[in-house]
Amino acid sequence: MKVKFCGASIGVTGSCHLISTDKHQILFDCGQFQGGRETEKMNEEPFPFDPTEIECVVLSHAHIDHCGRLPLLVKRGFKGAIYCTDATADLLDVMLKDSAYIHEKDAEWQTRRNARIGKPPVEPLYTIRDAEAALRLVKPILYDQLIALNDDMKIVFNDAGHILGSAIIELWTTEEDKTSKLVFSGDLGVPNRPILRDPTKIKKADYVIMETTYGNRLHEKNATSIDELIQIVLKTIKRGGNVIIPSFAVGRTQELIYQFNMFYEHHPEYADILGNVNVYIDSPMAMTATEVFKKNAQVFDEETKNYILSGDHPLDFPNLKFTRNTADSQMLNVDKHPKIIISASGMCEAGRIRHHLKHNLWDSRNSIVFVGYQAEGTLGRSLVEGAKEVRLFNEPILVQAEIHNLEGFSGHADQAGLLDWLGGFQVKPKEIFLVHGELQSKIDFAAKVKEVYGYDPIVVNGNTEYELETGEILSQDAVIQDALDDEDVEKLKTKLENIEGELEDILASTRGVMSKKISPTRLQEINNMVLELEKASVNLGATITAEDRDKTPLSEQAAQA
Repeated sequence: MKVKFCGASIGVTGSCHLISTDKHQILFDCGQFQGGRETEKMNEEPFPFDPTEIECVVLSHAHIDHCGRLPLLVKRGFKGAIYCTDATADLLDVMLKDSAYIHEKDAEWQTRRNARIGKPPVEPLYTIRDAEAALRLVKPILYDQLIALNDDMKIVFNDAGHILGSAIIELWTTEEDKTSKLVFSGDLGVPNRPILRDPTKIKKADYVIMETTYGNRLHEKNATSIDELIQIVLKTIKRGGNVIIPSFAVGRTQELIYQFNMFYEHHPEYADILGNVNVYIDSPMAMTATEVFKKNAQVFDEETKNYILSGDHPLDFPNLKFTRNTADSQMLNVDKHPKIIISASGMCEAGRIRHHLKHNLWDSRNSIVFVGYQAEGTLGRSLVEGAKEVRLFNEPILVQAEIHNLEGFSGHADQAGLLDWLGGFQVKPKEIFLVHGELQSKIDFAAKVKEVYGYDPIVVNGNTEYELETGEILSQDAVIQDALDDEDVEKLKTKLENIEGELEDILASTRGVMSKKISPTRLQEINNMVLELEKASVNLGATITAEDRDKTPLSEQAAQA
């Protein structure tokens, strides 16, 4: 049996792992790469396998970074089954159609822009028709149900506690009368959290593929983050501001609804402050996903089930409002009353949240509260790291609102949770592969695993293929780089700062001559200098300033000037 890591191998998005034998090829996940422009360009590249030869996809859960390229897989020839839990199947219908709609609209926008400058039209990555074709291949199954994929492979889904329907996958593969067991963690949730059950611990495995999103960090306690969120809300509302919460439409939004429900119902002493303060869910997908959650109470934890049986639903309360259309969303930024707005996307890379940030970031009365992971190269990551100015819809926006990052709301297990789950194996696995994490996170977690359990995990860093029985590396991408020490990182940071300074100086000079005559030759020289400096910046693995989907590159700005 071989495994080839085809995504989530150099970061936390694009989950996709090819499992193959002499007779069969199957995929674990087929997710979309998310982040800055360069990261998202990876979605357009050919798959590192032939989609027509894949028998089936075994899907861990419905987040786009795990399922978002399924329509593209179908578009490029895949015709097999897509296995997932029944709750994941319900969410897929929402997620894939919404993703397809975004790709279609992005392509329409870029095509109109291209037409104005004489460039050809742009095709969407995939369409709603492609999404519908993928959905017709979905085969829902229950947790703990043994399913034969073919004559030699069987699977079982176990609850991962990450989002509704999320699963840890057990795969048994028989080759030459010998059976091996591979376990894929998917994304592991946090124990003792509302709504969902705790992640299932697996007792035995020959091989483990494991996520490491928070492999080198510990979350603050969920209760601490809840208390901090409430204090942020009270403080912001008292000064007449809005609380803007970028949130993933599936999972995090529903937990926030649950927590606000608990607070509004059980703290009447704050009625004078919060009585007229509404909580707006401004995301069509989040609204639909919340309805899916309500229909799948069979997979909730016992506390939430009992709450429902008592006659009250934890995902509904009087101050909760759902915006139904674009006009309703726009009115939120016209209405001057203090409010709480929960909107997607969680990393601020698309969707209505960008409009709310445009209207609220510049006002010091407001608070922006992050409650989920912010990948490298995203607008959310820039804000969390202290950006003083960002660009939204080609406008510079000053950041004067308070920025908060509450990791206690994360749906991913932290280092302690990952270690605890790994400790459930009663016999040492032959090999543990670490994926779905930034490089340093994987390296640090591997060191911690060795310290605690004596295991020596493999840090996957690039699209690499392994022969599991022998441990032989069969292929390895050229993108793999050695980890940098602190001194190297500081040198790179200094070099990048110098590049950024030169770019800004050149652009300022160009703008200064906009109203004067400048020869075409000189303009071309300036533009070439900017392009060379941008190339140097990219080669160092960094962006020139905070990544922003709507930002016009400095080279384009210089050319326009």
